[in-house]
Amino acid sequence: MTKTLHFFIYFISLWTVTINAQIELPAFFGDNMVLQQNERVSIWGKDTPNTAITIVTSWGVKTNTVSNSEGLWSTIIKTKRGSFESQSISIKGSNTKEINNVLIGEVWFCSGQSNMEMPLKGLRKSLVSNADKYLKIATNKNIRLFNNARSASVFPSYDVNGKWEVSDVETAKQFSAIGFMFGIKLFKKLDVPIGVIESAWGGTKIESWIPKQVLLKYKNIKFANKLPIDLNKQKKPSFLYNAMIHPFQEFKIKGVLWYQGESNRSKPESYYDYMQDLIASWRNQWGNKKLSFYFVQIAPYNYTKHRKSSGIKANIIRESQLKIAQGIKNTRVVVTTDAGDCDDIHPSKKEIIAKRLLNIALVEKYNYKNVNYRSAEFQKMVIKNNHITLRFKFQKNDAFISQKEVKGFTIAASNRKFHPAKVLFSNDMKSIILYNEEVKNPVAVRYGFEDCFESNLKTKSGLPISVFRTDAW
Repeated sequence: MTKTLHFFIYFISLWTVTINAQIELPAFFGDNMVLQQNERVSIWGKDTPNTAITIVTSWGVKTNTVSNSEGLWSTIIKTKRGSFESQSISIKGSNTKEINNVLIGEVWFCSGQSNMEMPLKGLRKSLVSNADKYLKIATNKNIRLFNNARSASVFPSYDVNGKWEVSDVETAKQFSAIGFMFGIKLFKKLDVPIGVIESAWGGTKIESWIPKQVLLKYKNIKFANKLPIDLNKQKKPSFLYNAMIHPFQEFKIKGVLWYQGESNRSKPESYYDYMQDLIASWRNQWGNKKLSFYFVQIAPYNYTKHRKSSGIKANIIRESQLKIAQGIKNTRVVVTTDAGDCDDIHPSKKEIIAKRLLNIALVEKYNYKNVNYRSAEFQKMVIKNNHITLRFKFQKNDAFISQKEVKGFTIAASNRKFHPAKVLFSNDMKSIILYNEEVKNPVAVRYGFEDCFESNLKTKSGLPISVFRTDAW
């Protein structure tokens, strides 16, 4: 081999290494992003192995780290109080990467299936009520949206397919209606930049969003070793966690908004355990055992008529969602018994959901006072003289509003046959008395355990109560 050829091969090799020696960042570290204010924020990327990395921010933070033997690096930068001042971040390694038009404010993460994914423009024939009102105020340079594209993976991924965009009519149209409405309402309340990340996929079961190592304890779950070509790859256990959740790792967020459950109604008994696993695993990933997790109860819909599925199965999902909120700290549930559509699994009333999620966040995360944000919850039952008295736990000065012909309550004796109950209210309007002249010695109550139950029980706060039952039949 001639010296000239040796030199040519050496030059080509050196040139190849040089062009490949580039800093790589996950897509959510990019122009227009929002970083969580007043936090120690993780930032990470790839470079050639054993390369010194220097990060300098326009707000006066400088930090150094070194990529490991695999080229991966990670460090922490401190953020200041949120403001509308545009910031920048410079990352220097094998080359220099600039991130511009960065804002510091509040960041929320939205996930789940189609009712979270449903964009402001609507989903097929399903429309979003009052969408035009929000599109008129959608152009706002201080609200940033990250719409993570649908993706599935057998193994945990490093990156996602999306980018931060400044809110305008076009970006808002394509974004989660609930996520956008929540974000713009939060912006009006806090007057700081808001970043909302959407990572959702319609028609998905909760198992798809949970890490494989967490699901291994369930003997009934079977895992795929390759990505299917068919359209059901999003339904495989852990595939969506790997592609759409894991890449975010410890990207600092204020909390999670979750809307999912319809696709688990075929086997609802497992949902409670899966929901516990989801919350615990996501909190572990984000390195925050107290990460706030606010979720939406699946809305009324006639599953028996349209999906040939028993209505009680959907109510078991709702029951599990309520119990999770009652049993796990820093979680809350939005009750939707007044916000569904018996003939549309994608109800239009997304604004109601967004407002209720907002009120939870305002009280729990931002110390707002005098906001009714929790639905009354069944507390205890007393049986006397063939009447059942139900006592409820109310927030602040909330109470029922007296009305006639309240629907949804049924009672049963030990024969387990439920009959519609007549409803009376206690003097303080915080208890409900039930009876049916045909039911002697009643022992159990159910509320809303029927196909497509829509509540007409009113409270001062305007918040409906969840479906519930006192039996385990």
